[in-house]
Amino acid sequence: MRRLFLLLAFFTCLGIGAQVKVEIFESFKLQERRDVKYYFPEDYDEEKKYPLIVVLDGEYLFDQVVANAKFYSKFHGMPQSIVVGIEQSQDQIRLDDCAYEPDSGLPSEKGKQFFEFLGMEIIPYLELNYSTAPFKMVVGYDITANFANYWLFKENSLFNAYISISPDMAPEMETRVPARLGAFDKQIFYQLILEGEKSKNTDRIKQMDKAIKAIDKESLHYYFDEYSGADHISIATYGIGKAFDNIFGMFKPISPKEYKTQMLTSDEPVFDYLTAKYKTIEDLFGFKKDVDLNDLMAVYAGIRKKEDFDSLKPLSDLCKREFPATMLGFYFEGEYYEQMGEPKKALRTFEKAFGMEEIDFLTKEMALEKIDALKADFGY
Repeated sequence: MRRLFLLLAFFTCLGIGAQVKVEIFESFKLQERRDVKYYFPEDYDEEKKYPLIVVLDGEYLFDQVVANAKFYSKFHGMPQSIVVGIEQSQDQIRLDDCAYEPDSGLPSEKGKQFFEFLGMEIIPYLELNYSTAPFKMVVGYDITANFANYWLFKENSLFNAYISISPDMAPEMETRVPARLGAFDKQIFYQLILEGEKSKNTDRIKQMDKAIKAIDKESLHYYFDEYSGADHISIATYGIGKAFDNIFGMFKPISPKEYKTQMLTSDEPVFDYLTAKYKTIEDLFGFKKDVDLNDLMAVYAGIRKKEDFDSLKPLSDLCKREFPATMLGFYFEGEYYEQMGEPKKALRTFEKAFGMEEIDFLTKEMALEKIDALKADFGY
């Protein structure tokens, strides 16, 4: 099957991990060879799952998307991802790839072939050879942004997220896109980015924005950003980081704002807030996120703030699984027994914590203070 997709390949390696790979892709659908770039995280691991980001206009947008993906994943704003860039600038082939019939607004014959090239060759090739997650995103600019919308016309959208930068829209797209977004029950993220300088598409884009905002559906996550200082050329460099911030907002660690406005105001037990957050992440992105130490500490702070001491026990059990060599789990369990009025169990548990590795703000000295205080209560 690999021979069907690839006739000739060469590699550009950045660092030991072949961070960027460039291939000449032999397409059966297009009956031609196409230049394709791939980015893989430096510490790529077959045991992990990685969302897939497809970047149209790869010559212009690939490096920007990769730079933002690296930055946001390094600082926990999004999961590490595989990025594929489809180069389309040579001989203005993008105009053929994304051409549509002027009357119907639907892809031309070459556009249909390009549609199948991406959906039936590029993506299956990556899914076959690499550890991809179910979550897929497409990024397009101008005419390629318009083209990306055609995946919304399928009964089941191939992509979970769309970043549409100043789309040069086909006929009726301002009504078709909202209609299709309103028809899906699956979770869909749609980010629309517009320059401040007025163009022939501005009024239609704003009409589309208004129609999408009118859709009342929990499964639709829609974002619109307009940059007053940008024109149609410079807009291609605006907003990708903000779009990642929007789309992967749930994936980020619990922020001070989320802690105050959501965790502390919830009527549910504090630990249940954490489990619900991570279940939502798994449902949205198709893989389990490793529990972040920041989130565990936020939950601990919330437990103390709300005096929800029953949540200390499941929190301690989770910490033992996620950070087994550290004192985290046993220290929280010791506090649980202390609050439940079981000082002997608390003493033994804090003694276990004392013998393990320090982590974050928890130190052996803190465990020793707990031990000494409990022994004093017993008259030891």
